[in-house]
Amino acid sequence: MSKASTVILTEEMIEAARALIPATRVRRTVASGIDTLTGILGEFAFAEYFYNDWRRNRVGENKGEVDFEGIEIKASAFPFSDRLNLLVREDYAQKRKPAFYVQIILDVPSRHADTIFPGTKALVCGWATAEEVDRAPKRDFGSKMGGRGGYSCHYIRISALHSMEGFRRKILKKREDAHRSP
Repeated sequence: MSKASTVILTEEMIEAARALIPATRVRRTVASGIDTLTGILGEFAFAEYFYNDWRRNRVGENKGEVDFEGIEIKASAFPFSDRLNLLVREDYAQKRKPAFYVQIILDVPSRHADTIFPGTKALVCGWATAEEVDRAPKRDFGSKMGGRGGYSCHYIRISALHSMEGFRRKILKKREDAHRSP
C-alpha cells in the first residue's frame, strides 16, 4: 500500500460527531461501544480529505443511502496495521452498490478503545469497487466485545486496496461521464 493520507481529528469534529449519534444510530449488531462515533468521524475525515472541509458531509441526511455521491466510507477504530481489512457486511453489499468503498482507520491506541480523543489520526487507506468487494472472500470477524459478530463480512486486506493517489481525479471523471450519459 502506498502511504495513507492522514487527517487529524479535532475536538470540534469529535464533539460534532457525538452530537449526531442519536440521529444516526442504526439498529444492527455493533462490534464496539464506539461504532457509531467511528462511522461519523470516518465520514468527517473523508470530507476533510476530499473537500478540505470536514463539514461537507451528509451525516444525518444519508441514512439508508451511500455516504457521498458514489462513495461509501468504511471506518474502523484500531491501532493501525496494514494487515487490517476493508470490511463490508454481506447484507450491506447485497443491498447497495456504491461505485467505491473507501477504508478509513482511526488509529487508536488499543483495539478495545472506548473513546476517541482529539489528535487521533484518521488514515485514509485506499479504495475498492463494489465488484471487487462482491468477489472478496467472507467470514465472521467477531466482535471487539468478544465472541462471534453474528454476520459475515467481505474482506480485502488494506495493503491490497487501490491507492488514494489520483482518487479525486477518478471520482470527478466518473461523475462527469455519468452526467454526459443519456
